[in-house]
Amino acid sequence: MSASTAITTYIGLGSNLGDSVAVLRAALRALDSLPRSRLLRASRLYRTPAWGVREQPDFVNAVAMLETALPARELLTAMLEIEREAGRARRADGSDRWGPRTLDLDLLLFGEARIDEPGLHVPHPHLHERAFALVPLLEIAPDARIAGVGAASQALARIAPAEIEALVAVDN
Repeated sequence: MSASTAITTYIGLGSNLGDSVAVLRAALRALDSLPRSRLLRASRLYRTPAWGVREQPDFVNAVAMLETALPARELLTAMLEIEREAGRARRADGSDRWGPRTLDLDLLLFGEARIDEPGLHVPHPHLHERAFALVPLLEIAPDARIAGVGAASQALARIAPAEIEALVAVDN
């Protein structure tokens, strides 16, 4: 991977079924093993209240900083495969969108790109509204900017941190 083709991306990780800590650690290893990619950093793990559908277990969330030469669509496809391998089954109608899951991987930022294609929206369209993604993002990238929004730190300042509790550091 040459420096000229590598893009720094940020991926949100979440889990609230099974051994979520082990699932997220395995997902980080899987991200690091993607072709033409390497894991640069990972945030601590955070316990966060469920968002969307609130009647479910709390989530464990983190953010990974990944350097990749994969195009955004290929990276997303690989992320969906990592979810499937972790036992995630998505309903075709999307009715389980905010329900419990073994693993959820979201492409938060792909360099400074703005992408709006079917099934692929970067920056993540709700990143600026979600403390559970902003807190770990800012831990590993304090100067992160969200295209079309501005500084991630300013986005976080506009919302409540919503009972986010740091759990443990990830080994990386």
